[in-house]
Amino acid sequence: METPKAKRMAHPHVLHGDERPDDYYWLRDRHDPEVIRYLEEENRYYEDVMRPLEPLSGRLYQEMIARIPDVEIKVPAQDGGYYYYSRMEKDLQYPLYARKRAENRDQLEGAPEDIFLDLNALAEDGGYLSVTMQRMSPDHTRLAYLENRDGTDQYTLYVKEAATGVLLPDRIANVFIDDSMEWDAAGHHLFYITVDESQRPYRLWRHRVGGTEADVLLYEETDITFSLRVGKSRSGRFLFLKSENKTTDETRYLAADQPLHPFQLLDARQRGILYDVEHWGDDFLIRTNEGARNFRLLRCPVQDPAKAAREELFPYDDTRYLQEIYPFREALLLAGRQDGLTQLWMYRGGTLTQLSWDEPLFTVSVGENRSYETTEALIQYESLLTPKTTFGLDLLRGARVRLQEAPVSGDYAPSHYRQERLWATAEDGSAVPMVAVYRAGLLDQGPAPLILHGYGSYGANSDPHFDPIRLPLLDLGVMLVTAQVRGGSEMGHSWYEDGKLLQKRNTFSDFITAAQDLIQRGYTTPARLAARGGSAGGLLMGAVANMAGHLFQAIAPSVPFVDVVTTMLDATIPLTSLEWDEWGNPEEPAYYAYMKSYSPYDNVEAKSYPHMLVTTGLNDPRVAYWEPAKWVARLRAAKTDDHVLLLKTNMGAGHFGASGRFNHLKELAASYAFILDKLGIGAE
Repeated sequence: METPKAKRMAHPHVLHGDERPDDYYWLRDRHDPEVIRYLEEENRYYEDVMRPLEPLSGRLYQEMIARIPDVEIKVPAQDGGYYYYSRMEKDLQYPLYARKRAENRDQLEGAPEDIFLDLNALAEDGGYLSVTMQRMSPDHTRLAYLENRDGTDQYTLYVKEAATGVLLPDRIANVFIDDSMEWDAAGHHLFYITVDESQRPYRLWRHRVGGTEADVLLYEETDITFSLRVGKSRSGRFLFLKSENKTTDETRYLAADQPLHPFQLLDARQRGILYDVEHWGDDFLIRTNEGARNFRLLRCPVQDPAKAAREELFPYDDTRYLQEIYPFREALLLAGRQDGLTQLWMYRGGTLTQLSWDEPLFTVSVGENRSYETTEALIQYESLLTPKTTFGLDLLRGARVRLQEAPVSGDYAPSHYRQERLWATAEDGSAVPMVAVYRAGLLDQGPAPLILHGYGSYGANSDPHFDPIRLPLLDLGVMLVTAQVRGGSEMGHSWYEDGKLLQKRNTFSDFITAAQDLIQRGYTTPARLAARGGSAGGLLMGAVANMAGHLFQAIAPSVPFVDVVTTMLDATIPLTSLEWDEWGNPEEPAYYAYMKSYSPYDNVEAKSYPHMLVTTGLNDPRVAYWEPAKWVARLRAAKTDDHVLLLKTNMGAGHFGASGRFNHLKELAASYAFILDKLGIGAE
């Protein structure tokens, strides 16, 4: 099949005395039949080029499926008289959510199972399905959940009777994807957040379940750079409404047993001040970066907290980055980072104790704990070699009991593999961490095929975790490495600050440094090196393709954010106004010039590029399909090589690709097949 070629229509952008040509701007109009025809032509070209790789992708898919256990059951979490858990069976696309009535964990075996939500039944038509939030009413009789069928961030709120499964007439559209609904203390009212035309969560409403009166608008966030989220304290006593952007927070609170009262403001927003609020005993706990770049923890009485004196629970330590607060009646758990790794601390009786672990490289987190009253907190541990392991932490004595290790189907021995932490030296002398996993003895054979992954935005971390799905790749002799570049928070909050706004190029140079380091170590060569990243990680892939494409044989960006300047100039695009504190507002000349210097679409050149597979979703509200479509069109017209360039658009999904486990694995297997083929690894 002939390579698709998009038509060119002159459309210059002029700002700050600078002109940016955009000959593929016309691809933005998804209602234009010619746009759809072009995307479908690219899809046919993708299918044609990928057809010879079907044996390889099919083999990878089957080997991935073989690694799925017959059944995966999460450790049940106690809440009142029930233990709640999810169960995933091998032949199902989606999980089942269930509970058992029991007084303690010893009574669970043999207790009847009550399945209160089966996503497979919801997805019987085989189309796209996403269910994000679930909230059981405090009396355990009704379930509220959010459902979406088109891949956007606009969800519908449903309420059902937990025991019978009967849907109530209450049905609310246009609810945000997450952190957007909570019950009051009695289970009579739901608080929920809706989105505006740009899909920004901006309004908080109160709905009386079963009522006929109109829902009540409680708060509207009028600053387009802020968004709303609502949550409940772990004690269940308070609701918290947060207005936030990337640099500033503002929180309001309401007693959950007084749903008809107004929310009260805790601390008014101050530029650059971030804070979270929780409830513990007679106090509010406030995690804040005021006077502490890696956050300190304060307490103050719940009575008139805006005026009450505040005190630190324990002295601030600049090497300890506090990220989450988990209050229980008997103790307080804190999650954060130190020495570049996730860490947990327990605070009880005025003493802060850090939990220790045996492996030098790991990820640890607080699990799903539904009860504030419990004396057993669920915590989760994993590494690149150790499957996710759930421990019960005794909050009175600090002892840990292993409750479950996630099963791995097929032969798996950790001793057959190696995990390693590496450090590369960036251009400015910063030490950039990398985490690697590979088959034992692989490097004895010389440079290996290697896939380098990166993200590096929003302070999100790329921590070492166990994934049985990657075992087929490791067994083929592929090394997998994640570069923990600036823009994430792996090395503390300043690691994030050093990879955003006018320091964003650090993210890209860190990744290039990581690739160069791996080559210099002899771990791989440019002919055996590939890169993967999605969304903001897709921006990373696009920038690296322009800046140092010669280091890579293949690059696979998914839903890549590649037309940075154009998107950040258009506040009508979903979520754009919320992004200015991450990337900058190009209406300001300094940010415009800086963004343009790295924006992948604006920096395509007439030169050789690696083999590339670019994927997107037609309904993506976060990175519009037209960004990768325009980018691929410009690359096709400019590049001087004969390397493969593919664009695959999922015409019925959004930012997160296909829904359903098997559909997702098919997409993943195809992506890896493309990469492995370019690295010289075939189906046999």
